[in-house]
Amino acid sequence: MVGLGAWSLVGAALIILLLPRSLEQCGHILLSAPIVRLGDQVTASCFITRNCSHLGTDWRVVWKLEPELHPRERRQHLPNGTLQSTITLPHLNHSRVLLSCCLHWGNSLQILDQAELQAGYPPTAPYNLSCIMNLTTNSLICQWEPGPDTHLSTSFTLKSFKSQDKCQTQKDSIPDCVPEVGQSHCSIPRKHLQLYQNMSIWVQARNALGTSASPKLCLAPMDVVKLEPPTLWALEPSPAVVPPQPGCLRLRWETWRPSLYIEQKCELRHQPRLGEAGWDLVSALPARTSQYELCGLLPSTAYTLQMRCTRWRLPGHWSEWSPSLELTTAQRAPIVRLDTWWRQRQLDPQTVTVQLFWKPIALEEDSGQIQGYLVSWRPSDQAGAEPTLCDTTELNCTFQLPSEAREVVLKAYNTAGTSHPTPVVFLESRGPPLGRLHTTARDPHSLWVGWEPPSPQPQGYVIEWGLSPPSPNGSPMTWRMEHNGSIAGTLLQENIRPFQLYEITVTPLYQDTKGPSQHIYAYSQEMAPSHGPELHLRHIGKTWAQLEWVPEAPELGKSPLTHYTIFWTNTQDQSFSTVLNASTHSFVLRGLEPSSLYHVQLMAASQVWAANSTSLTLMTLTLEESELHILLGLFGLLVLLICLCGAAQFCCRPSRKYSLWPSVPDPARSSLGSWVPTITAEPPQCRKGQWLEQTSETNQALTTHLYQDILQLPSLRDPGMPPITKITVLEEEEKKPGPWESNDSSGPGSLSTLVQAYVLQGDPRVPSAQPQPQPGNSDQVLYVQVLGSPTGPGPGHYLRCDSTQPLLEGLSPSPKSYENLWFQTSSPGTPEPLVPHPEDDSIFEPLLDFPLLQGLRVSGAEGLGGF
Repeated sequence: MVGLGAWSLVGAALIILLLPRSLEQCGHILLSAPIVRLGDQVTASCFITRNCSHLGTDWRVVWKLEPELHPRERRQHLPNGTLQSTITLPHLNHSRVLLSCCLHWGNSLQILDQAELQAGYPPTAPYNLSCIMNLTTNSLICQWEPGPDTHLSTSFTLKSFKSQDKCQTQKDSIPDCVPEVGQSHCSIPRKHLQLYQNMSIWVQARNALGTSASPKLCLAPMDVVKLEPPTLWALEPSPAVVPPQPGCLRLRWETWRPSLYIEQKCELRHQPRLGEAGWDLVSALPARTSQYELCGLLPSTAYTLQMRCTRWRLPGHWSEWSPSLELTTAQRAPIVRLDTWWRQRQLDPQTVTVQLFWKPIALEEDSGQIQGYLVSWRPSDQAGAEPTLCDTTELNCTFQLPSEAREVVLKAYNTAGTSHPTPVVFLESRGPPLGRLHTTARDPHSLWVGWEPPSPQPQGYVIEWGLSPPSPNGSPMTWRMEHNGSIAGTLLQENIRPFQLYEITVTPLYQDTKGPSQHIYAYSQEMAPSHGPELHLRHIGKTWAQLEWVPEAPELGKSPLTHYTIFWTNTQDQSFSTVLNASTHSFVLRGLEPSSLYHVQLMAASQVWAANSTSLTLMTLTLEESELHILLGLFGLLVLLICLCGAAQFCCRPSRKYSLWPSVPDPARSSLGSWVPTITAEPPQCRKGQWLEQTSETNQALTTHLYQDILQLPSLRDPGMPPITKITVLEEEEKKPGPWESNDSSGPGSLSTLVQAYVLQGDPRVPSAQPQPQPGNSDQVLYVQVLGSPTGPGPGHYLRCDSTQPLLEGLSPSPKSYENLWFQTSSPGTPEPLVPHPEDDSIFEPLLDFPLLQGLRVSGAEGLGGF
């Protein structure tokens, strides 16, 4: 930081030297404070003397803070003619920055003066002050934490003084210790110290914004002494000293010579050289001793040891850990169990060859290292030492014995001794055999072998497995002994390779005997064939093709087939497939198109693999000319039948029939219920000026006067009321109209008899049956035409609802069934076509085609559009 400020000042000096001669003494800067707290306000003034008056009036003062320009400034003319330009920086956020007072003259910017601004924080109190008396350098070394960066140049000073009491009063001062720049430790030489006299020590930090001090320490130099670590050595064996026990180490150490007069205590730590075990600490080693025996370790194991010491019964610091010492513990005799198995082969009547196998099973964690194995046999008629048959480091041995030999002894040994002898008895096969033996490949590197346990239950099993046939290098078979006789299977994972055939042998073990061995062969992983079966075309037709193939012969190590899949694709890239059983050797492709090209492929699959056969390309046969004619004929008949059915359906539907020609029903065979719409309007009310005409073959007039002014029929649009489905005409004997000439005051009770059969209610969609003629009324007409036109011509012989005038005189006869009055031209003396008046409630436009219903006035005729 100091270097940066020096370079800034040098740069400013160079810039000032480069100014024009006329501006050298033109102005200078005065700061309120060159060093402030970071973020505080700074005020700077630039004084421009009269020497700059020759510049004229075309100039102004500009402030520049590093690369930024600050045009906002305050000007003031002093009495002596000096111009003062002042700028205030509200927040100084740079720890070190250069402020320039510039003169903007013409198109150039000239620097009149520059000043460096610094910002930071006052120093915080140093903490974690600690001191150590180092007897090697013979000095008191103190170190501390300086605290956060202040962004300013901060100096630290280690201060101290001597005191006889608990540092409450100062007796003699000690020269200050100033560390080098950037360091936070300092050493007080031995000449300024009293080793057993208290002294007060603290650290003072100072910069331009303030001073701070750490908490004071009160100590005596010898109370904080730190010794050098001792040096470890292995204790040399001697005839007079008993060798260490297995799992024990003996060592000695030498303390640092300058500390020989200091009573010390030490700590020892150790860990195995190999592995990831942590350090084990042995504390409180006996004082005034320089050797130690460490026990409880693993036998025949290399260990790393370290030691450190401190003052005994007095305050002090622990020394650093000594350099490492590596020692190995003594061995112990092997503590193992030896599982054995053997094979015998009769060499001649007096000699048998035995191949013995064994496996050591550790009984303890530190069972001892095994260096070799001994196999011995002692004849029953001889005494003394047992002759050795094998001394080997392998786990098997082959030797010869007399045919009458039934037992050998196996031992494991090392330099510390031998294990307990393991007798090996050659049992005879007299026990019951195993049940069904089976095996399954779990994965490419394991085999599961299972069996049915015999009865009685064995004590254990011996499982052997190896390559079949044996490998050329003559590697022995792998074996394992299971001591649990209740199990019914085991997983073999040792020495299993994929795609290999293994012979597995299982032998049950009983008390003093064994059962016969059972053998089975299995593959650890079955292989896939190089290709699938070859596909052939046997027969082909126009829409079918018969395929066949010859399955591959089963092979050892090849997984059996489970299914076939046939794929075929046409020229439009449409794919089809089917799955067949593994026993199928032929298939017929059906539904093919004539004269088409197909690509066929067969895939054979098992549980673990799938293989494709060679692809086959085939083309179906072309249709013959006679077959083509038959197909075209059948297609034409089908099209014709569809057209006839459509036409019949189109013509038979009433909505279609009435849209093609007018519907003129036969009056003698018509019924009003067959064409009344499902939803009709309200029945019309008889108005004044309406009249009724009835025609029949006998021209017998029957009139019925309904007093609609009194009788109000329910609306046919009301969904709660069923619509009118039939109108029945009531007959009346010929008589004078006197009884009909009643006034409007007639009660509704007199009309109920007349109209009781007028309205029949029911579902309009159900056709109404034709009313049966009553006896004696053979002239009854079942068709009624109601004509109503108050403006129609005539002599005025009509019946009003409230009138007693005679009925319907001089009317023209009814038109024939083929006549349509709507299209006839009116002639003098004939009635005009009865066209509804716009002022009436006539909505019978669809009924005007019906000559006998032109005058029917029924509200809601929009449902009669079909007529």
